[in-house]
Amino acid sequence: MISSRVLLIIHNPMVDAGRATKLSQAMRWNDPDALIQNFMQDVRVASHGLVEYRIAERVEVDGFPVKADGFRYDAETYLRCWREGRGWHQPDQVDYLALVREFNMIRKVDAGQIDEVWLVAFPYAGYYESTMCGSGAFWCNSPPVTGTEHCGRRFAIMGFNYERSVGEMLEDLGHRVESIMTKVYEGKRGKDNLWKRFTRYDQIAPGRASAGNVHFAPNSERDYDWGNPRTVMSDCDDWLNYPRLTGARREVTCRDWGNGDMRLHHLWWLERLPRADGRTGGIRNNWWRYVIDPNLV
Repeated sequence: MISSRVLLIIHNPMVDAGRATKLSQAMRWNDPDALIQNFMQDVRVASHGLVEYRIAERVEVDGFPVKADGFRYDAETYLRCWREGRGWHQPDQVDYLALVREFNMIRKVDAGQIDEVWLVAFPYAGYYESTMCGSGAFWCNSPPVTGTEHCGRRFAIMGFNYERSVGEMLEDLGHRVESIMTKVYEGKRGKDNLWKRFTRYDQIAPGRASAGNVHFAPNSERDYDWGNPRTVMSDCDDWLNYPRLTGARREVTCRDWGNGDMRLHHLWWLERLPRADGRTGGIRNNWWRYVIDPNLV
């Protein structure tokens, strides 16, 4: 079992005059807590029961997070931009360091109270899908958060959007996987770089596809092409037996990963991440350990 204690921060401001209706309710978007529960269950399934997230602390904020340049939406401004489809503030990026300080993230990480942070908010909140903080933090689908280097441990901050679905949350996690595993294998070349082998797809390796990556299934011909009916040969199922790879291949098509459904494709892909004991070439055979704890990289 790999456990991770999460600080969950939900920005869901009241937007009506009577201060009785949250933004997610007014816009008829998803319930943030339901999304979180479904996401945790999906990760548990995708990791074959290996990864167990636990919400160590939940904070719901009646307000909008501050942008990197100090701007902050209010309810009237935000709703007007949404109705008109324009006028959004630029730069969009949130002030990560302000959030780190406001919610005492570094103190909580150093004290062993939390292992990572999940930010859940609305469109145009300014979040990256994932980013990393702490001493030795590296690219995690975005640049590391500067000003957090004094934290003794690396930790990820995920950015989720309650207008979207669990499929997009799994995509965020998938890009975190890609960044971390690329870092794990950056010193390996040729056949020793098993991460590059795992992510092969037919377009770049004709006849030698493996599991592909988050945007490209084994038979994809462009980004997000998860519903391509084309048949290709792939050893994607062989990775379920890692490190005992036999090279066995079979014909696959989009039927194998949900006929274009984002959530089903991402579950299928994550299910194939190696999760065995031991090491190969000095690297753990259980890749989930790196994904959940970047301090092991």
